[in-house]
Amino acid sequence: RWVLSLQCKGSRNFMSALRRAVEVDFKDKDKHKSQGLYLLTTGIPDQETHTISAYMAEVCRGFDLQLHVCLFSVMKGIDSSGIIPARYANPRETANAFKEIVQAANGRFHWFGEAGIFESDDITSIITEVEKAKNYSQKCAFLVESLKQRS
Repeated sequence: RWVLSLQCKGSRNFMSALRRAVEVDFKDKDKHKSQGLYLLTTGIPDQETHTISAYMAEVCRGFDLQLHVCLFSVMKGIDSSGIIPARYANPRETANAFKEIVQAANGRFHWFGEAGIFESDDITSIITEVEKAKNYSQKCAFLVESLKQRS
């Protein structure tokens, strides 16, 4: 019930929020082997991508921190309560920006919407692994077949 009473407040300063999460919440980072930060978002950050990427590359260097992004593309025509974004980008530009940021932060990128999954580093890895297994299986089958023919 208390969730219904919450109101949006604060700023849209992405870098400020990221700095707070990294510099305050990860102050005991030396005590942990690995830490991840998960960003759930529907739009592009208000700062330039290269600025955020450079910051994340710097922060992630020296210990095992990864930024993972889940981008949810909202359907066109859905009203966002009249809130105007600080910076606009189409869905593909937004996805490309977050892919660059995630790459700098050694994380994973997932992009989905109501229609399903558009792109996912995890699914891409699984598909790559399945393709490798399939190719290996075909090579083994070919080798077995050629050995049978020699006998």
